[in-house]
Amino acid sequence: QVQLVESGGGVVQAGGSRRLSCAASGPVFSRYRMGWFRQAPGTDREFVAASRWSSGTTSYTDSVKGRFTVSTNNAKNALILQMNNLKPEDTAVYYCAAGMLSYTSSRPNDYNYWGQGTQVTVSS
Repeated sequence: QVQLVESGGGVVQAGGSRRLSCAASGPVFSRYRMGWFRQAPGTDREFVAASRWSSGTTSYTDSVKGRFTVSTNNAKNALILQMNNLKPEDTAVYYCAAGMLSYTSSRPNDYNYWGQGTQVTVSS
């Protein structure tokens, strides 16, 4: 069982940067995949980025490529999302997720554990 807690959300001007962190308080196995999802009001939860816990291999949705960077800090049991050049359309609640997966999935239902979410608001 893994417990996830996101932090780092807030309000930022368009073009600015924000760093989100997801702390895992339970056991995180090397084969876990960890990912970031986001959900804006009235929309479905959307895949943002994912990273394999052990290798650091990453995957991104097209809309954030070149702007967001996901990474793992294994020593601190943390998943990081560095967001640069933020746009108003990035405004959403951002969720950290983890799952015992043998592949990188963009489907929310494939992930077993979820954080409570952190609000990121990008103003224009």
